Amino acid sequence: MPDGALFPYADWRRAMARQIRASRLTSQYADPAGHRGLRESIARHVAVSRGVRVEPDDVIVTNGTQQAFDLIARVLLRRGATVALENPGYPMVRILMESMDANVISVPVDDDGLVVDALPKNAALVYATPSHQFPMGMPMSNDRRIALLQWAERRNSVIIDDYDSEFRFGGRPLETLQAADRNGRVIYVGSFSKSLLPALRLGFLIAPPSLRNPLRAAAHAATWFPQWPAQAALATYIDEGHLARHIRKMRRIYSERHAMISATLQKDFALWLVTIPAVTGMHLTATLRSRNRKHEREIAARAAARNVSFDLLSTYWTSGRKRPGLVLGYGSIATADIEEGLRRLHECFKG
Repeated sequence: MPDGALFPYADWRRAMARQIRASRLTSQYADPAGHRGLRESIARHVAVSRGVRVEPDDVIVTNGTQQAFDLIARVLLRRGATVALENPGYPMVRILMESMDANVISVPVDDDGLVVDALPKNAALVYATPSHQFPMGMPMSNDRRIALLQWAERRNSVIIDDYDSEFRFGGRPLETLQAADRNGRVIYVGSFSKSLLPALRLGFLIAPPSLRNPLRAAAHAATWFPQWPAQAALATYIDEGHLARHIRKMRRIYSERHAMISATLQKDFALWLVTIPAVTGMHLTATLRSRNRKHEREIAARAAARNVSFDLLSTYWTSGRKRPGLVLGYGSIATADIEEGLRRLHECFKG
């Protein structure tokens, strides 16, 4: 969750106010792929920030990533089609794919990311989080990325790429799978829910040429006419540099919170937790040395009694041996409150 208290409401109100005028609004139905100006702005933004190869006509604006996944599933999946998802992984994608009667297969993740050799041979669709594996936090290695792209080409499969890549605190920027794709196998999915606010419900997908028209047709059937003023306002917001400035500001703030939590976990929690190194996103993950799920639940109960909450790492596994641990989000927690939260959490481990 991003820090809503730091959202630039004044800038956003001005951008919206410009669009809520008779001269700006239209009484006609418009392009279901989204506001043309916003698609152009998104294309420029991701080309600069993520190295994505894109034209405005490749972009389809969505109501967040979940609608993007829905459109992709409608176009690519027949009933019973096989979908490969990371294990552990993002649960909402699994829920969506299962609701479409897909045959969802869990694929293990190791220190290099998705294990390509474990992919089912008949997978029509693979969902991967190469920039920042969710929930573990590590990026996919370059060799594994190449292997995944080669696998998709051999199997005539499609990959959904990217998650949570806006806030990177160190090291070189990572190339997206889409930027390395030369065969039109990757659909890049992005969202403004973390860089701005989830309540805006604005995201996008970038389609390879072969899927552009089917995905536009699916968007037309699903939404008919998107919410125009907010999309136009976001185009202005991006073009005037507000989004880039806000991301730079939040990157500094999240980096400070990330460093504070990471240092404290390694210093004061080393007896109980192994912190997984990560340099991206708005959460940190640590596994329990005890490898005991009962211990995980006990710590969560003690923390709740002290008004501290976290996600149980084991809940992100769907099969195999579930690793117990803590997923600690810091996006919406004020920096000044983190020290006290960690102090209370430390009490939970002491007994």
